[in-house]
Order: sequence, then C-alpha cells, then structure tokens
Amino acid sequence: MPKQKTHKSTAKRFKVTGGGKIKRGKAFKSHILEKKSPKRKRGFRKDTLVHKADEAVVKKNLGIG
Repeated sequence: MPKQKTHKSTAKRFKVTGGGKIKRGKAFKSHILEKKSPKRKRGFRKDTLVHKADEAVVKKNLGIG
C-alpha cells in the first residue's frame, strides 16, 4: 500500500503538541483591526487547540494515526 502523503497547507497551519493534541492559530487577526479592542487583538496572538470534533480530519491530513 502506498504511503499517506501530508497535506502541505495543513502542515503549515497546524502543529502537534507533545500530548498529541493539535495547535492552531486564531482567526480574525489580519485586517479590519481598528474596530477591535486591544484586549481582543492581544488574544489573537495566542495559539489555541483544535476542537475534538475536527481533530480527526486534521490528523488525517497531517498523516498522523
């Protein structure tokens, strides 16, 4: 059976933590920032985890499990 190829755009957007969870960046941080509060914009800098319902799809695209 051939190898599972990594989906390259997925690999650039997500990282796997030591515990096997998937990390992602936040959305809504690239433009129209004038109306967003500084507190909200600071929150966009932090990474967050992918929701459990979406984890299987991302892992498949990354070639994990």
